[in-house]
Amino acid sequence: MREYLAHTSLVTHHASPLLMKILIVEDDLALSDVLAFTLRRAGYEALVVHDGLTAVATWEKESPDLIVLDLNLPKLDGLGVCRHIRAHDKTPIIILSVRGSDEAIVTGLEQGADDYIVKPFSPSQLVARIRAVLRRAGAAATPGILTLAGLTLDRARNEVQRPDQPPIHLTPLETRLLETLMIHAGQVLTSEGLITAVWGSDGGDKTMLKQLVYRLRAKLEEVGTAVQIETIPGVGYSLRQA
Repeated sequence: MREYLAHTSLVTHHASPLLMKILIVEDDLALSDVLAFTLRRAGYEALVVHDGLTAVATWEKESPDLIVLDLNLPKLDGLGVCRHIRAHDKTPIIILSVRGSDEAIVTGLEQGADDYIVKPFSPSQLVARIRAVLRRAGAAATPGILTLAGLTLDRARNEVQRPDQPPIHLTPLETRLLETLMIHAGQVLTSEGLITAVWGSDGGDKTMLKQLVYRLRAKLEEVGTAVQIETIPGVGYSLRQA
């Protein structure tokens, strides 16, 4: 699974609740890919870093809504990251660790973590615990409406529209594709990454993606937006303003 980071200044997230941004701090590259995929499929924006110092710098720059934090990290361990953040802010933190002893869990919670999950764990358990922590923190856990260059995507209704125009209905697959492209607007996304985001790890292929892009382009043209899906030969696609 290819990693692509969800960060762009071009897309605006509206309605209550907002699109939640989660920082994943995990030095296991394969596991971090799985975590990012899981959270994006659950509707969150995911940032991924692999060491403690980068985690602190990214937290300061991006102001995530929640942090998923491994303990065994290079440069600065997870407890050090947790202590640093707790000295400055109340950003919710969920520790993921192979350390499952009572002493390790108590230490993590005493250092300021909001929850502690012992590896291995199921993706559904992680998402449920994230939602619970966000609820306790007073934050909502389900994203609402995305807007980019006057184009609005209502994910709950599977509709896209421009101001003062009737909405155009999208299929669920078209909604997932447009959602992913809008979250990553201006970035080049690989075909493999888009297939995973739309169909999951075991579904879809490049031919199906090409057909889906074709149908979505036709509906965006019907809406009359300046936002276009650009094909990047040999790589994938990018959502850009014309």
